[in-house]
Amino acid sequence: MTTATTVDEREAILDAVREYAETELTPYASERDEQHIFPRESLHRGGDLGLGGIYVGEEFGGTALSRADTVAIFEELAKGDPAVAAFISIHNMVAWMIDTYGDEAQRGAWLPQLTSMSEFGSYCLTEPGVGSDAAALATRAVRVGDEYEITGVKQFISGAGESGVYIVMARTGDADSGASGISAFLVPADAPGLSFGALEKKMGWHAQPTRQVILDGVRVPASAMLGDEGRGFAIAMSALNGGRLNIAACSLGGAQRALDRAVQYVHERVAFGEPLAEKQSILFQIADMRTELQAARLMVRDGADAVDQVAPDATMRCAMAKRFATDAGFDIANRALQLHGGYGYLQDYGIERVVRDLRVHQILEGTNEIMRLIVGREMLRPAGSATLQRSGEDRMRSAS
Repeated sequence: MTTATTVDEREAILDAVREYAETELTPYASERDEQHIFPRESLHRGGDLGLGGIYVGEEFGGTALSRADTVAIFEELAKGDPAVAAFISIHNMVAWMIDTYGDEAQRGAWLPQLTSMSEFGSYCLTEPGVGSDAAALATRAVRVGDEYEITGVKQFISGAGESGVYIVMARTGDADSGASGISAFLVPADAPGLSFGALEKKMGWHAQPTRQVILDGVRVPASAMLGDEGRGFAIAMSALNGGRLNIAACSLGGAQRALDRAVQYVHERVAFGEPLAEKQSILFQIADMRTELQAARLMVRDGADAVDQVAPDATMRCAMAKRFATDAGFDIANRALQLHGGYGYLQDYGIERVVRDLRVHQILEGTNEIMRLIVGREMLRPAGSATLQRSGEDRMRSAS
């Protein structure tokens, strides 16, 4: 259940988020990137602000905001630090899954800790050698009396080793059961048999840890299953609409910061006797970057509206928004670096960090090739094109 906000309420929320980003994220972003510092204390303070359960119901401490409000929040957070903003996105996705699919005991046990960010949550779907073919996962959960024994390895897990709870997708059906044989489990950090691989050495996202999650005969009670048996893959996929929008919004925020820095730089830098800002070629580049950023922002808002309205084509609209915004965000940041010339390549200017952090957004929450697959398959279904056309016509009528 989301809460409708007035214009004044929305602006007050965003003002508070901007202040948090400007005081807790921006000043330390370069240091955290260089020294690989995970900002636990800043995240705890973000929990005090309501950032741990942005679209979780209010019963257990969430703020129950709409997805339209949520994407605006993540854009503001990413202006401060895209890597930390992206971690908050993943944490919120986990909290939403528990709030949406958990029973009363599960929600009561985990949501107060997650919404306050006294504990963090991790999403464990991807496995080594599986990648985008997530339904082919090999991690198994075998029923043993009143427990399940889980064995397998999860790859590229944000927050691994720091989180208090891990939502683990594991196969409860036979080896050929596909997506229908996968269930979701809540695995606490102190479960015997749970361990973590070495910290991955990554191109970006240095302010959040990424490790393998290793489950070696981890025993959890049957009551730790999230939702019904065999529904784990559907639960995992349902969370990705929001996750994709959040990551797209993080790309917008990072790109906006890079663009703002580029505008400032071309005003200050003099070349061949005049400021760069006076050169028509530079003016055209800035205009194109701003235009593409706004187009991406409108697509992300459209995807958020689709989720809020439970539109039948929400998955496709989120996939389009994620693909377009993450491609545009990286490209804009990369062009901002180019406008800085050699200075853009230096850590002191903060642009190269944004470029590195935004690059992974084109891969996670479903690669952008998978986003194209989702959209293409929907469009080529017999009713796909008509569905898109109708939804567009409906939006035009509602706007008139």
